[in-house]
Amino acid sequence: MSTPESVVGIILAGGLARRMGGGDKCLLPLVGKTLLQRTIERAQPQVNPLLLNANGNSLRFARTRLPVVPDVYPNNLGPLAGIHAGLQWMKSNSPDAEWLASFASDTPFFPTDLVARLVTAAATQQAQLAVATSNHRAHPIFALWHASLIGVIEKQLETGDVPRLQDWIKKQKLVEVEFAADGYDPFFNINTPQDLYAAEPMVSLLK
Repeated sequence: MSTPESVVGIILAGGLARRMGGGDKCLLPLVGKTLLQRTIERAQPQVNPLLLNANGNSLRFARTRLPVVPDVYPNNLGPLAGIHAGLQWMKSNSPDAEWLASFASDTPFFPTDLVARLVTAAATQQAQLAVATSNHRAHPIFALWHASLIGVIEKQLETGDVPRLQDWIKKQKLVEVEFAADGYDPFFNINTPQDLYAAEPMVSLLK
């Protein structure tokens, strides 16, 4: 269960990036590589296979060579719709896989042992959902989702009323896993041009 072969991964790139002026925020450069390239490099060794959740024309991500999985539900219902798309793909294409690990495409410094620690915690606590935290703050996009959650997620999405992910996860059987924030927060996410500038010196601190 702790091997990458048992976990499918998905990078969520379906956001509207309003604070960046729209477009694909994950394609912005950070010290010679795009945010998406950096995310792939850290996520890919931890899972098998790795998917990309994005809507619209998938050709703009052709260079990644990742399977691009759009939302099943329309109207940009947020990250829960991206998680659902990944679980649906897993059900159809990798039915023996139990877990889906999710990653944000605008948070390029997340830990390289993220999935291993989430898997261990989920197994130990017999949880359906394991969520990363740092500085005692939850980061629900960096999480491990059991295949059995697809039904409850579908039920939520079908209402068209999708709560904030931070609120939704509290209603599930979850375990939280705290990650150290020594020198920098590994879950620092880039929402604004100022964040992109602030992230530059963090690149040299990466472990």
